[in-house]
Amino acid sequence: MKVLALIEQRHGKLRSSGFEALSLAAKLAGNSADAAGVLIGSNVSGLATECAGYGADKIYVADQPELGLYNVLHYAKALEQAIKNFQPDLVIATSSPIGRDLLPRLAIRFDSELLTDLVALEVSNGKITGKKPMFAGKTIADVELVELSGKPGFVSVRPNIFAIEKPGNGTASVEKLTVDVSDNRLKTIEIRKGASEKADLTEAQIIISGGRSLGSADNFKILQSCADVIGATVGASRAAVDAGFAPHSMQVGQTGKTVNPSLYIACGISGAIQHLAGMRTSKVIVAINSDEEAPIFSIADYGIVGDIFKAIPLMEAKFKELLGHDA
Repeated sequence: MKVLALIEQRHGKLRSSGFEALSLAAKLAGNSADAAGVLIGSNVSGLATECAGYGADKIYVADQPELGLYNVLHYAKALEQAIKNFQPDLVIATSSPIGRDLLPRLAIRFDSELLTDLVALEVSNGKITGKKPMFAGKTIADVELVELSGKPGFVSVRPNIFAIEKPGNGTASVEKLTVDVSDNRLKTIEIRKGASEKADLTEAQIIISGGRSLGSADNFKILQSCADVIGATVGASRAAVDAGFAPHSMQVGQTGKTVNPSLYIACGISGAIQHLAGMRTSKVIVAINSDEEAPIFSIADYGIVGDIFKAIPLMEAKFKELLGHDA
């Protein structure tokens, strides 16, 4: 089976989810000759060398000044061209805003099938199957691509779910793509980047999130202080965002961002199903809440029943001790 992965980059830096997609493509393909990646942007040719060794023999690169800012019309043409050149059986992208934007368009262009937001994906006896959370994470559905008939199937997967594997230090050949960017029905004028230097929530390996019980935007500083010690990114529940304590860009949940960090620390978050839908697949969940009946404890690996304003500073002090930071 031939598998093509979309390797995402932002501002000239490869996203870890791109390596995840490439590793998954190589694993499903079974050999490096049947796995490839596609990289799109401006001044990104040099990034192709960073993709070597992740199990794919070929990287398609669309590198043009007009591709510097994301434009779905132009990016879709680049991905379509890579698909026609490589002739894959399966195309993989992560469930990022770009992946969710591109794959439905390509599935329609190829009159093919699409599976989205998978947390498991495998190929067995020629069948492509996966698992997908549904109904705000209340159930997991078994899904399958059933009628491809020689057409490529399309799949998006949740980031931080599949292991990044680099089996060797091999090289990958680079094939340049030239994209027709004359279609100007849609123009991207500017992409505004948040001021924070922390990893985006969808890329973060450690997240500390706060709920409405923090009481004010100013009180989120105790989360930020703790996050700085362990290199975490700060998130928030919808209740905290609605109360004006945090911007929507920090919101985790069904109407915010879906995250899958290695460690998720929920501070003063009760655990409404809408919030759980966005973080329940985290590898390890720690909950801090004064209400021992809070629903968040039902999915937490570790729970602390207590005052968050006492527990968080104690955690920060312990982290500093363990990491050898000055008090």
